[in-house]
Amino acid sequence: MKKFSIISIFLFIIFSSSYVAAQVQIQSNSFSADGSTIQGYTLDKTSGDRSLTIVVTFDKPFTNKPAVVLSVTKLDADTKSDVRYNVEATAVTKEGFVLKISTWSESKILGISGSWIAYSN
Repeated sequence: MKKFSIISIFLFIIFSSSYVAAQVQIQSNSFSADGSTIQGYTLDKTSGDRSLTIVVTFDKPFTNKPAVVLSVTKLDADTKSDVRYNVEATAVTKEGFVLKISTWSESKILGISGSWIAYSN
C-alpha cells in the first residue's frame, strides 16, 4: 500500500508539472488612431506616406514568441473613394510588437480602432 501511495504521488507531481508547463499565455488590449490622437496622422491624406505605427509593449513578457491576432472594430472612412486599408503586426517578440496601419490610392481613413490578442504555449 505504501508503494502504491508513493507511485500515486510521483505520477501526480509529473502530471501537475506538465499541466503547468503547457498553460497558454494570453494578453489582449485595444488600439485607436485618428487625427486627434496621433501626431502626424496621415491616413486621411491622399498622397505621401500613408501609414502609421504603434509600438505595443506587453504588460508581462511571454515565455515564447507569441502569435498576434488583430481585429478592426471601427473604421471611419471618406465615402468619396474606395476604402483600402491594411492592419498588421510586425516585429513580434516576447516583449511586444509593432502595429502597422496603412492605406493607399485615394482612400482616406479618418479613424480606425481595433483589438489585439497575443497568445503562446
